[in-house]
Amino acid sequence: MLTAVKNQIRVCGLSVKYNIMREMLNKVTFLTNILFMMLNNATFIVQWVILLRLKDNVGGYKMEEIMMLWGLAAGTFGLSHILFARVFSLPDLIINGKLDAYLVQPKNVLLSVMTSATDTSAIGDFLYGMLIICIFCFSVKRFFLFLLFTVTGAVILTAFALLMGSLSFWFVRAEIVGNHMVGSMASFSTYPDGIFKGAVRLLFYSVIPVGMSIYLPVHIMTSFDVGKLFVVLGYTFLLMGAAAAVFYRGLRRYSSSSLMAARM
Repeated sequence: MLTAVKNQIRVCGLSVKYNIMREMLNKVTFLTNILFMMLNNATFIVQWVILLRLKDNVGGYKMEEIMMLWGLAAGTFGLSHILFARVFSLPDLIINGKLDAYLVQPKNVLLSVMTSATDTSAIGDFLYGMLIICIFCFSVKRFFLFLLFTVTGAVILTAFALLMGSLSFWFVRAEIVGNHMVGSMASFSTYPDGIFKGAVRLLFYSVIPVGMSIYLPVHIMTSFDVGKLFVVLGYTFLLMGAAAAVFYRGLRRYSSSSLMAARM
């Protein structure tokens, strides 16, 4: 069994590698996408510098916490879209019968789908997140926590997108709701959780898991708490398992189309 798992991981790694290599065929476009994404993210630093000159803190966050928030949000989004970009277009694969091409492959169907595409600009997001943590709030412990939470955040974001995308197995136009939910998670991850109160705050720690992917990890990096760390890790594995289970349950309902497609 361990050999099978090892082989699956190796195949997934090769798939991601070749996806990036294909994107690098046009080096100018590849590097431009990365650079402009980093510059686009950097413009928001100016916004927060101005805002925090007018007010001492926003939602309890000062400049250092804001930078950790932005760095982790960018790193999480970037890693997820570098490795698992296809998950975010899963409804299209389901609705238009494009899963056929993955069902005939010998490797794991879910992993095959997840690692079949990459988003070049997401590399810029990931690198931006790394630079932010190194420039504005670096410490050895915080850096390793940042790496850990970038991975857990990427898994949570990917699992949530998989869960929302899998609803298309059951419901017509479910992708509209799913896309809005995933988009909301990405959008709200760059705002301090202290500005949200009551039901909205509860929503971000339950239905839309931005609290577990971004907010709680930032609090842990600010003031380390091993109990909260295990909560994040446990939630990550729980959501990952639930998303995979829903996908495979939905796959039983999948109706193959007459679309002829081959993946090399």
